[in-house]
Amino acid sequence: MNDQTDTVEADRALKQKHRAMWASGDYPALADEILLELGAVLVEASGITSRHRVLDVAAGSGNAAIPAAMMGARVVASDLTPELFEAGRREAANRGVSLDWQEADAEALPYGDGEFDTVMSCLGVMFAPHHQAAADELVRVCKPGGTIGLLSWTPEGFIGQMFATMKPFAPPPPPGAQPAPLWGSEDHVRELLGNRITDAKARKQTLAVRSFHQPGDFVRYFKSHYGPTISVYKFIGEDKDKARELDEALTKLADSFGDAHGDTPFQMEWEYLLFTARKAQ
Repeated sequence: MNDQTDTVEADRALKQKHRAMWASGDYPALADEILLELGAVLVEASGITSRHRVLDVAAGSGNAAIPAAMMGARVVASDLTPELFEAGRREAANRGVSLDWQEADAEALPYGDGEFDTVMSCLGVMFAPHHQAAADELVRVCKPGGTIGLLSWTPEGFIGQMFATMKPFAPPPPPGAQPAPLWGSEDHVRELLGNRITDAKARKQTLAVRSFHQPGDFVRYFKSHYGPTISVYKFIGEDKDKARELDEALTKLADSFGDAHGDTPFQMEWEYLLFTARKAQ
């Protein structure tokens, strides 16, 4: 077997691993219960209207794709993990909209050059392991003058710090893979997109999370619902000391980002970067 074949096989295995990770737990429920407002934030920032053909990259269960369709846009929701589509189809039907759901790898999108007026991703493309390859595809399939819209967790925000906390307990990343929260750094995104964009706008915002009564509730919820967290605990396996150590580290992190005073419910602020730009003509 030659080097090129080895590389192809390794990439295929990595993508299958990613697909299995996101299919575990219940990301659609998590997105609906905690992240629901973010899709609409990205759709508004991207200026989507009924005139637009839209591609949502790494769309998951359609947290942004469905609000885009509700604006009257023609929407393709693509994701490496089609297991997430069933929940999305149900939600789209409940909201009275239709869109195309297509399995696709963010690093090798099966679409033509300049095919979409708007290319967006809400907490999705950031998890593609090879950032430059994914960024190149976002630009390629967007038409000249079209909009690229991204919403990503920041490295210094809560979810970025959660990944940093889990890193010592997780398997080493594959060669060439970069940390997902780097997409929440404006400098990193600008470097990825380079001179192929104009009119870039970036701002950091926070999502208020009131879903948990105390820090330990967050840990229990993410251990059962969120694929990346499930994957790390699975890697730990039967090592109860390590599992307990990670439990404590995540609980401490959640507590440090939380706020509760007297009878006020426990609340966390999760920071994200909202980035929009136009593809250069």
